Amino acid sequence: MRAKDAVGRHGEEVAARHLTEQGYELLDRNWRGRAGELDLVARDGGTLVVVEVKTRRGTAFGHPAEAVTPAKLARIRRLTAQWLHEHPVGARQIRVDVVAIVLPRRGAAQVEHLKAVL
Repeated sequence: MRAKDAVGRHGEEVAARHLTEQGYELLDRNWRGRAGELDLVARDGGTLVVVEVKTRRGTAFGHPAEAVTPAKLARIRRLTAQWLHEHPVGARQIRVDVVAIVLPRRGAAQVEHLKAVL
């Protein structure tokens, strides 16, 4: 596994743990659709939450959340529609969150949860 992939996988584990600690119910992880992948799909009460996880080892090249571009959000929107077609969960609301994770050389991961980015 490439180092970049290992960092991303670790970040998704950190994000999943963060969400469950906040009371979210994880419904799906790394779901693949025709146009790409949804990192995490969760339920927060009656709201379906699609979570994009971005992980970096530092911020020298910008904050991880900056990597979530308008084009990426459009792809997430299309994938969410596809996921819902295959998984009729009856959510009252849908939102897209970003969990940005910075993994410093020492110490705990820094987690920032940005809600309703779309």
